[in-house]
Amino acid sequence: MKKIKVNLQPIVSKINMPTVLKTAILPGDSIERLFIATQVGEIFYIGDGVIRTFVDIRPRILKIGASRGGYDERGLVGLAFHPDFYYNGLFYLHYSVAGTQGPGAIPGAPFESFKPNPCDPDTLNLKWTNRETNYDHIDTVEEWVLQSYGQPQRRRTLLNLRRPFLNHNGVNSLNFSPETGKLVLTTGDGGSGFDPFNLSQNPMEIAGKIIEIDIGRDTFIYNPPVVTRFNELPVPIQETLTVIARGVRNIPGISYERVYNRYIKYVGNVGQDLVESIFSFVHYKPIPVTQLIQASFVNSEFDHEGLINLGWRGWEGAFPTTLIKSCAGSPTLDEKTIAYYNEAVETSVKRLQPLISYFHKDSRPDKFGGTALTGVQVYKGNSIPGLTGSVVFTDLARDEGVHPPVRGVLAYTRGQTDCKSNDFRVIETDYNFGSESAYYVSLGTNLDQTRLYLGVYGSMKVADFNQGTVFEITP
Repeated sequence: MKKIKVNLQPIVSKINMPTVLKTAILPGDSIERLFIATQVGEIFYIGDGVIRTFVDIRPRILKIGASRGGYDERGLVGLAFHPDFYYNGLFYLHYSVAGTQGPGAIPGAPFESFKPNPCDPDTLNLKWTNRETNYDHIDTVEEWVLQSYGQPQRRRTLLNLRRPFLNHNGVNSLNFSPETGKLVLTTGDGGSGFDPFNLSQNPMEIAGKIIEIDIGRDTFIYNPPVVTRFNELPVPIQETLTVIARGVRNIPGISYERVYNRYIKYVGNVGQDLVESIFSFVHYKPIPVTQLIQASFVNSEFDHEGLINLGWRGWEGAFPTTLIKSCAGSPTLDEKTIAYYNEAVETSVKRLQPLISYFHKDSRPDKFGGTALTGVQVYKGNSIPGLTGSVVFTDLARDEGVHPPVRGVLAYTRGQTDCKSNDFRVIETDYNFGSESAYYVSLGTNLDQTRLYLGVYGSMKVADFNQGTVFEITP
């Protein structure tokens, strides 16, 4: 793969954490606009070089960043525009709801504290009990409409989801499939570390899945109950849902590439301690939720053939999920132990192999040590030589054991029509951030995938306000 260098052209700066970057054409408009959703609940768009507010839902969003040192993964995490937004004004939001703060699924325990112990079977088989009281917060997925007089208004709620921990709620979690026309929701495994309740592989759990929602079907239920499992949903809502994939840890969106008469789907799965991964697939067999529930009701194994399985929690990308311990006799070395051996064996032949994996430690001269995958997008433009037809991705922060300022990473790989494994290469960026840190927190593209946008933040703390910049990636 070629060595590629790009510029970063600032579009807007001094904004809050930019979690989602999307483009759309407003009803009655003629120009495609860049929309920027911030984690705290503002959605802006750029028009004629001026930033304008599209909708501000900050009062609806849970107070975030107030504890745990200011780090938080809740807030506004999903925005998608209906394919016919220009005509019908419909768009969709996924966010953490104000006033729903709970004690967590394991009350009194920090969200990041859990680690399995292969020598203690009790830690490998934890159950999420008393869910009505032991949860962290509630997420909602809503349908909104842009009124003819220019004011957005909430139309209905599609899902209300009780979440066990504050993290892994999805990032850029809502997208429309150009293949099916349905709304695609990526949920994340519920958080903590190592998926303590194994929600991602349990077919009845909503957590840890990629779900298609048929928003064309009116359920006549405009405020559904708060749930964690599919079988807790009213039947009319169950009938709108199909499951594409399980074994999800946390996905920063899904990107579609049209190749002749089919679509290649690209999804990233954020790693635990060792590996970040990008998966690709063409064919899949969505499983209706009603079919999953029926199989559960008669206690039979559902037909999983054709259902995508990313392998978590038994697999972290290309590796069996691993616990890392320091070697007492040699501080520069690590001891690595398979955390869930039985699950790694069970899912070894069922799981999808990643298109690429990149590692938190990588000594190769043309690679980097990663932290967390934050965006995956297909680039179909011609303005950046050598990048056409590539899959571009971002990592939050290069991990090289250096002191601040921190720098994110931009890289690319070639999509494979046969979806076999591939390598990647770092994209060099010609921009001087000076003494400020630059975490790469989001990646977006325009409607025809010919332009790329990068969201950068100066802090990992969402409560450190107004440290965000959105760039266009240019030749």
